[in-house]
Amino acid sequence: MAFRTVIDEVHEDLARHGHPDVRPMHGFVFQAIGPHGTTAADLGRTLGVSKQAAGKTVANLEQLGYVSVGHDPHDARRKLVRLTSRGVECLALSARAFENVRARWSAELGTERLRALDDDLRRMTPADFFRLDFPGWFGTAS
Repeated sequence: MAFRTVIDEVHEDLARHGHPDVRPMHGFVFQAIGPHGTTAADLGRTLGVSKQAAGKTVANLEQLGYVSVGHDPHDARRKLVRLTSRGVECLALSARAFENVRARWSAELGTERLRALDDDLRRMTPADFFRLDFPGWFGTAS
C-alpha cells in the first residue's frame, strides 16, 4: 500500500501540472526509452511484452505528445522512439513529485528512520534494482 500511495500521490501531482493522462506504466516506458531513444522491439524486450504491445503503447504516448517516432539516423530501416519535450518535462515533474513525497515522509518519520527504512528496503531487493522486465508487470512477451 505504501508503494500505491506514493504512485497515486505522484500521479495526482502530475495531473495538476498538465499531465492527467499519464499512467504509472508510462513512467516505466519513459525510463526504458531513455535519453537516446529505442525501437519498439527493444522497448518490448526491456518491458517483457510483445513488440505489438510495445507498439500500441508507443502509439498511445505519441498521440498524447510524450514520444515521437522517427527514422534512426544510423539505420533508416529502424524506427526510433524518443521522448518529446513533453515527455522529458513529465519525467522531471515526476522526479520532483517523488522528492516531495520523500520530504514529507522524512518530516513525518524523521531523517534517521527514513534512512533506516531505505537501508532495509535495499537489503531486501535485488542488486539490479532497475529491472523493467518483471514477469507479469506489463503482460507477457511473445
